[in-house]
Amino acid sequence: MYICLKACKIASLQNIEVMEVGSNLEHEIRNSKAYLLKESSNGDSNLYEHLASLLSQMLEKRPNDALKILESTSREEKRAKFKPSPDSIQDHEDETSEVTLAKTHSRLFVQNPANFLQEAEVDPDEEFETPLPDIMELAHYFSLGGIGISKEETFRVFLALKKLVDSNPILTCRFWGKMFGLKNNYYIAEVEFREGEDPLEHLSKEIEDDNIDEEPEHVLLQKSQEDGLNAADEDDEIPKSDYKPPPEIPIEYSRTGCNKKVYFCCTEPGNPWMRLPPVSPAQIVTSRRIKKFLIGNPEAPIVSYPPFPGNEANYLRALIARISASTIVSPQGYYMFEEDEDEEDEGVRDTFVVNPEFEGLSVGELIDPSLTNWVHHIQYILPQGRCTWFNPNQKKDEEEEEDEEEDEEREEPDEPEPEVGPPLLTPLSEDTDIDGFPAWTVIRAPSLVPQHSVAMLHSNLWPGSHCFAVERKFENVYVGWGQKYSSENYSPPAPPAPQEEYPSGPEITEADDPTVEEENALRAAQQEAFEGAEDEGDDDEFDDDDD
Repeated sequence: MYICLKACKIASLQNIEVMEVGSNLEHEIRNSKAYLLKESSNGDSNLYEHLASLLSQMLEKRPNDALKILESTSREEKRAKFKPSPDSIQDHEDETSEVTLAKTHSRLFVQNPANFLQEAEVDPDEEFETPLPDIMELAHYFSLGGIGISKEETFRVFLALKKLVDSNPILTCRFWGKMFGLKNNYYIAEVEFREGEDPLEHLSKEIEDDNIDEEPEHVLLQKSQEDGLNAADEDDEIPKSDYKPPPEIPIEYSRTGCNKKVYFCCTEPGNPWMRLPPVSPAQIVTSRRIKKFLIGNPEAPIVSYPPFPGNEANYLRALIARISASTIVSPQGYYMFEEDEDEEDEGVRDTFVVNPEFEGLSVGELIDPSLTNWVHHIQYILPQGRCTWFNPNQKKDEEEEEDEEEDEEREEPDEPEPEVGPPLLTPLSEDTDIDGFPAWTVIRAPSLVPQHSVAMLHSNLWPGSHCFAVERKFENVYVGWGQKYSSENYSPPAPPAPQEEYPSGPEITEADDPTVEEENALRAAQQEAFEGAEDEGDDDEFDDDDD
């Protein structure tokens, strides 16, 4: 500090030639120090402290060329002491989208210690079954036909599926595909839990049974209103409505029909997986009548006509069921039915197994334009919204006993005809055309190297659905917007006709007013009739007088 004051004293007394020694020198030093201690305009620091810190750094580091780095050292010293004015916007630095995405992806590369120890005990040379398929190998085959996503994105999906498999008792796992959204995309995984280890299987069955046993809310409300009116006005005859809402079609149980598989989705690899709810027939039927782009938020409402019974997660699940039933295929002979006499008698087959004797088909056979070597192995969804038809006229025993008298008076409705769809393992050659165009397009990829090519199958009904097959390997994937092909522009369905308030008839319908000509003609006819009646009366009196 003394050195600093001495240097400042020398600098301030350069132009002074004569000065007294003693009290005058001490007085001048005090004045110089007071000047250097004067606060700056912003009140953060002063020149004395800045020079003292700057000289102390120079003496500590002792650089070779201190004069050249003096200015840069002074700037760094000022920058270190700089404190901006407090501001709520400046204090909080928003992360860029790249930083947020990098943090999300970094979770994929964090190894779970429990899984790491478990994998360390496994011999790498020993083969063991795993529900996780080799996504990178499958992506290579799809890339031969220019289908799929990038390798980096595929590897992130691979790691995300691994985390899903490690955290759930999954028997089989498959990357179903990627569904595009306006704000976020959906990565979808198709899984199957081990028998009896699904944590929500029992809960879903209880909910399904409750939905079947309980009547809809509008039916309960209508009955309560009718009971209240009957209790209040027992003597008055109030007209009762004969309208009965159509019965609700029950949802299919887990591991059956449209809910045979369980689906998980996430908006980005690294984000938590979300289990999609089971799909109901009402959701499938309504999704066929509307067209919506996905937003990327599972909780977003679906604004449409007719109203969709659910949010975007339910709509996504309905799209997955429809696309899977229409476009998931396999080579002929890969699957086979089990030999079961009961199923043969009933004529219903909904289960199959892998054929151990299947040796694979050549690429030439698979690219046959007749498509007889490809089959559907997902059940067809009936117009009712289920894979198995449900009779809506069947009633419970209790309801039949209570309403037995009323049913006798009313006419019994006609029994509906059961809906029947194509059976499992139906060849693609039986698929209907789309406005004169085939429903599928099959090619060899790559065509320039036929020795190492695979058969690629593209769906024209659901653009974005593809399948490859080579020898005994095949896989399906969907990458698209979830829009079904239509040759015509979409038009929302018209609302139903309003219900008539009263019966129309001549005693109720108002007649048109007559014209002037019609009134004159009516008056003339009445006058003629009156005169004719008077003439007949006079003739009768004359006859009486003669008698």
